[in-house]
Amino acid sequence: MTDQTARPVAPDTPPAACDDPVPTRPLGEVRDWPRSFADRLTAPLPGVKGMSRLAREHSIRPNAEGLRHIHRLPYAPAPLPPVPAGTACVTWAGHASWIIRTGGLTVLTDPVWSRRILGTPARITPVGVPWEDLPVIDAVVISHNHYDHLDAPTLRRLPRHTPLFVPAGLGPWCRRRGFRTVTELDWWESARLDGVRFDFVPAHHWSRRTLTDTCRSLWGGWIIGGPDTGGRIYFAGDTGYGHWFTEIGRRHPGIDLALLPIGAYEPRWWLRDVHTDPEEAVRAYEDLGARAMAPMHWATFLLSAEPVHEPLTRLRTAWQRAGHPRDHLWDLPIGGSRLLAPG
Repeated sequence: MTDQTARPVAPDTPPAACDDPVPTRPLGEVRDWPRSFADRLTAPLPGVKGMSRLAREHSIRPNAEGLRHIHRLPYAPAPLPPVPAGTACVTWAGHASWIIRTGGLTVLTDPVWSRRILGTPARITPVGVPWEDLPVIDAVVISHNHYDHLDAPTLRRLPRHTPLFVPAGLGPWCRRRGFRTVTELDWWESARLDGVRFDFVPAHHWSRRTLTDTCRSLWGGWIIGGPDTGGRIYFAGDTGYGHWFTEIGRRHPGIDLALLPIGAYEPRWWLRDVHTDPEEAVRAYEDLGARAMAPMHWATFLLSAEPVHEPLTRLRTAWQRAGHPRDHLWDLPIGGSRLLAPG
């Protein structure tokens, strides 16, 4: 990876609220995009010096002490509960993979049902919901193209007519694999499927899948649904902490549930710009003005050096210190579900 210069992108003038009339993009629209989205980076990507330091410090995975009790991570698979009219339901399948049922649709986020992904040890907890137990999948949202979020073997299991909602620039990758309805969105754009709204919002991250495609596609999070579909759910994807959370909350007031990453944060000097730690996740929740938070992006793959149980322990401590109601923290086990009714 080479050093790159980056600058924050100034927010555009937003609509007053997400329920105001905002033009939506047509499903499956084929669009032209810039060759690079590097101008969207909010911090420079690490270069050769950073990678050399990481190698010298041997701080890529947890040490032996950090791996203690690895088989006691929260894992409680259960059948998907019914979803009454006027409510939504979220089920954590592991890592950043959620099954969101809202407005009559079943939506997968960053689905990774594979046991192993490129460059990473095999998953340390099984998937929370077996593939054969899933209902019909009505749509998939992808946050960015890193291998732990965009898993080609999992997508191959889907019918090619399944609608995909993806970041700008990622459409050709999906269409080459036979998907016929691929909707690419830029930040602050939206689309609708059967009355359910999908809004693409910024994240403090980056993209790369090969040695030659750094930042060739965009990265971000998704806001799915609204009051008329059981609640407004924000799926952050992969992100560091920064100004975008406040801006997302301003443009999309009334977020009912924020699905926020809490893992893959050590060493901090290496990952601070692209992965929130547990305390920053609580700050992001506050910036968003969300009603409830559910943590993700931990307890599944060994992506960094923190002890495997530490993310949840630190999150609970930060949550308590901030004085937030305990029942607003949805720290689900992998395989766990919870119903969401509009607040």
